[in-house]
Amino acid sequence: MAAEIVECELTGPWAGFLARPAAGDVGVGVLVLSGSSGRVERERCRLFARAGVSAMSVRWFGGPGQPPGICEVPLETFVAATGLLRERGAERVGILGVSKGAEAALSVSCLADCTDAVIALAPTSVVWANVGPGRDGREHPYRSCWTWQGQPLPFVPYDRSWAPTQPEGAPVAVLGWYESSLAAYADRLPAAAIPVEQTDADLVLVAGGADRMWPSLRFAHELADRRTTAGRKTTLITRPDAGHRTVFPGESAPPPSPRFDHGGTPEADATLGTAAWPHILTAVLGR
Repeated sequence: MAAEIVECELTGPWAGFLARPAAGDVGVGVLVLSGSSGRVERERCRLFARAGVSAMSVRWFGGPGQPPGICEVPLETFVAATGLLRERGAERVGILGVSKGAEAALSVSCLADCTDAVIALAPTSVVWANVGPGRDGREHPYRSCWTWQGQPLPFVPYDRSWAPTQPEGAPVAVLGWYESSLAAYADRLPAAAIPVEQTDADLVLVAGGADRMWPSLRFAHELADRRTTAGRKTTLITRPDAGHRTVFPGESAPPPSPRFDHGGTPEADATLGTAAWPHILTAVLGR
């Protein structure tokens, strides 16, 4: 029988959702961040709550008072969100992010002592240029996705000469765009690298080798190598035929996107999620 949970919609500084075990205070919380969809991850929060973890997901762009796109989003947003979990009784707090949410989780963990664990699904090892417009409504010139203490983080721009090869109307694989941008702006990579060797947080990386959105397996290995060089432990879970969207046990597989080719297969994505889930709970719970 599934554990009973209590859930509520959040209002105030963000639109959001909180789910927790009905049994009471467990002293552990996790902030769940979506990728570029910007959605509030209610199903994933419920999954954590049934596993004994208080879970919160918030809208971090596109809401009132926020940038309409992922453009110069203050990383303090996530510090404040983890603070709310602590105010609600969590003594240990993790951040789980997927794709752009993983970029945020990794970045903030290196700048603020706000999280005990980071779980990065389909991660990047560098900060990227904006996806969508900033507060001024403009997408160009390129700007950083993130700011810290009012200053933009160094970032990798996109190669504007790249064009998709898929037939018109077919879902687009943007993997080549990111690979082209990495090559075109190789001189920007050192400054834009996310310095995960600096964070004390436990780190779990989950990446599929058939990711068609960006080279998340390459990025995961780069992150793990930085940690190894610094003498820090990292858990890396991969599967060669999985794509960009990991599915955990008990979650619904997302429908195919008419816009993007995420790579992988539903079966491989679910198998990767099943393999990763115990490691994720261990990191979040601190056991």
